[in-house]
Amino acid sequence: MNQGYRVIVDDNYHYMDEDERSVLGEYATYAEALAASRKLVEDFFADPEQDMTPTQAYEAYTMMGDDPWIEAFGGAPAPKIRFSAWGHAKEYSKRLFGHRGGTQ
Repeated sequence: MNQGYRVIVDDNYHYMDEDERSVLGEYATYAEALAASRKLVEDFFADPEQDMTPTQAYEAYTMMGDDPWIEAFGGAPAPKIRFSAWGHAKEYSKRLFGHRGGTQ
């Protein structure tokens, strides 16, 4: 692929350790890269047995979850709005665990 969007994944457990960084994939469009990034974040919360409040779920993600980010390559235009894995995790944990109480 000559140009597109690369999803790079940092590990919240190994914060700032580039040796723990990986590439999820390369995508032709930003929308595809965004969907892959969102899915990776959401997969962290996939265990339906978790009995957490939204705050507890979000805190667990920021300590242990994958932290994807998107970079343009090969002359692809930079996205107008930057994807925030932490922001997505916060909103997703509210939707998923909101019925259990707690605040964020």
